[in-house]
Amino acid sequence: MLRRRLLLGLLVLINVVLLLRLGLSEQGVFGYLELDRKVQELELKIEDADSRTLELSREIRRLKSDRAYQEKIIRSRMNYVKENELLYIFPDSGKLKPQGETSDAKQN
Repeated sequence: MLRRRLLLGLLVLINVVLLLRLGLSEQGVFGYLELDRKVQELELKIEDADSRTLELSREIRRLKSDRAYQEKIIRSRMNYVKENELLYIFPDSGKLKPQGETSDAKQN
């Protein structure tokens, strides 16, 4: 009878240790949940990269074949103009300083 109780106690102790290890170790439930979260984040990044790659492929194809699109991109990004055209470049409104501000600052 004593042997049975001792064996039962030992088995219960082993089960408790195994359950604690399953719950608290890096390879346990919490470790699995953390890895699952990382996998989902990486899958989202992969989807974003795939969609960006598709957009860039379309733009490359369009740049190779569409002269009007090429001209539009060159004119907008590089400020190229056609013959007999004038280009006016205005600074962003947020970057403008009032004229009096610079002269007042120099006086102080």
